[in-house]
Amino acid sequence: MSKSKPIMIVSGVAAAAVLLGVVSYTATKPAAGGAAGSSAVADASADPSAGVYPELEAYARRDASDKLAVGRADAPVVLIEYADFKCGYCGKFARDTEPVLVKKYVDEGTLRIEWRNFPIFGEESEAVARASWAAGQQGRFWEFHKAAYAEGAKEKGFGKDRLAALAKEAGVPDAARFAKDTEGTAAREAVRKDQEQGYSLGATSTPSFLVNGRPIAGAQPMETFTEAIEAAAKTAKSAKKPGAGQ
Repeated sequence: MSKSKPIMIVSGVAAAAVLLGVVSYTATKPAAGGAAGSSAVADASADPSAGVYPELEAYARRDASDKLAVGRADAPVVLIEYADFKCGYCGKFARDTEPVLVKKYVDEGTLRIEWRNFPIFGEESEAVARASWAAGQQGRFWEFHKAAYAEGAKEKGFGKDRLAALAKEAGVPDAARFAKDTEGTAAREAVRKDQEQGYSLGATSTPSFLVNGRPIAGAQPMETFTEAIEAAAKTAKSAKKPGAGQ
């Protein structure tokens, strides 16, 4: 995607983007006492038929070569996740919810999950974001993702030695290349691009999601995601019927 294209998209969905932060937070805000980055699970749900912005579907890259994505590039539903490896909510989603969604929807072709690095908790967040990208260049992003989100992993920090240990745990084959890529310009640019996309959408906390243009904020209960995915799949199926939209 060219540098100018995101700007054009953002200008085209400016009104929706302004609303995104408000809608995603007020419709799915965490339980009282929770905070972004905590390990609690938000208990609110949202009507999957409300708050859908079709224009925001354009943020799905659907690039078959994307190493930070899983699922068919032409899947009818794309879930985009904006997340930080130091975020407790994100870890909760990664451990408890995402594997179920993969088994239920990704494996049978309905869903594609696209990751966006959205580091908001300082230098270590930035470093582990770059490291995840570097692991992805050797085909081990999701293995790194699993290791970095394991129970208790973030409490150990994400210093240089710890990142190397996570890469080894993830099975990254070339440690020297991993270290070089983590500190390289390409990793920094990839993370910056993801960050800018998240901020342009009005995301202010992690995790934040788009499901075919519908915003969801926080590590919501499983039902919130299944309802949103199934509603989006139904809409996509209807749009493909002969004569639909004519």
